[in-house]
Amino acid sequence: MKRRQFLKRAGAGLAGTAVAMPALAQSQPQIRWRMASSFPKSLDTLHGSAEQLASRVARLTDGKFEIRVFAAGEIVPPLQVLDAVQNGTVECGQTAGYYYIGKNPAFAFDTALPFGLNARQQNAWMYHGGGLELMRELYRRHSIVNFPGGNTGAQMAGWYRKEIKSIADLRGLKFRIGGLGGQVLAKLGVVPQQIGGPDIYPALEKGTIDGAEWVGPYDDEKLGFHKVARFYYYPGWWEGSAQLSICVNLKQWQALPGSYQQAIEVASAEANVQMTAKYDAGNTAALRRLVAGGAQLRAFPRPVLEACHKAALELYSELAAKSPDFRKIYASWSAFRAEQYLWFRVAENSFDNFVYSVKPPAK
Repeated sequence: MKRRQFLKRAGAGLAGTAVAMPALAQSQPQIRWRMASSFPKSLDTLHGSAEQLASRVARLTDGKFEIRVFAAGEIVPPLQVLDAVQNGTVECGQTAGYYYIGKNPAFAFDTALPFGLNARQQNAWMYHGGGLELMRELYRRHSIVNFPGGNTGAQMAGWYRKEIKSIADLRGLKFRIGGLGGQVLAKLGVVPQQIGGPDIYPALEKGTIDGAEWVGPYDDEKLGFHKVARFYYYPGWWEGSAQLSICVNLKQWQALPGSYQQAIEVASAEANVQMTAKYDAGNTAALRRLVAGGAQLRAFPRPVLEACHKAALELYSELAAKSPDFRKIYASWSAFRAEQYLWFRVAENSFDNFVYSVKPPAK
């Protein structure tokens, strides 16, 4: 008798729990946000990553938290996303921090520095080396909370109408480039141009610029640069990786339920992993197609790389002397980079150098 009473009471308790769970989910508010992206819809990895994030957030919140993604130019121009998030025109945005070095050169650390970190090292610095805390301190002064939301991995060095055989070939070159790489090249006589993704091809086609860099084969093929500039150079020393960021208006973030905040954090981290994987999977086939179609693949001569490296170190010293924010973050970043280089030389680099040097196994 006691056993039957126990089971009856237990069943009633379980039934009560089953009812309470959906009721809890139903109590969460319906929220609709807009996200402005710096990238056009044609780029299914960059812009597509924002769409993926929005979809994941919706699924994690049972459709209660909806984010609608707008491509570059649909609400604001590609290089004004940070401003739109800061002033509340949109609740959140997908962009690259180094687009805003005109506001503060320290924003470059949120994306890439010339001769800096690769994608894995950037993640290590952000998540476990103090980088995220330092960048959030900077973004907070612009009323924004930031999240790593993607990484291209190592990039190519772009498309040129003529060959680059020496430093002399860089002088007077009008070149589209983002971030601090343009300031490094300016020291060597290049005229850098910061142009949003959708506007690069027309500028290259019309001759407004002499060359342009974007990401790598997978995207460059879609944007058609090979049709108007045939020399394709590597490595993209200014972007050993390039992190994208999800920016959220601080007041909007603080007003979110905790579970919705968690949904954004989880979806951003997933997008960060997926973007690198997608580029790594797609770049090889795209590079083959580009070369088969007439693209002339070229490596920068070592003297050019050495001159650029020297100019980069000079620039960092100048920026650290002028900007307290740059100086503070550079101290953390450069110390972490030195430790990472030590480790990667021991394990990663020695492994990579060997396996790339031997004949691959037969298929």
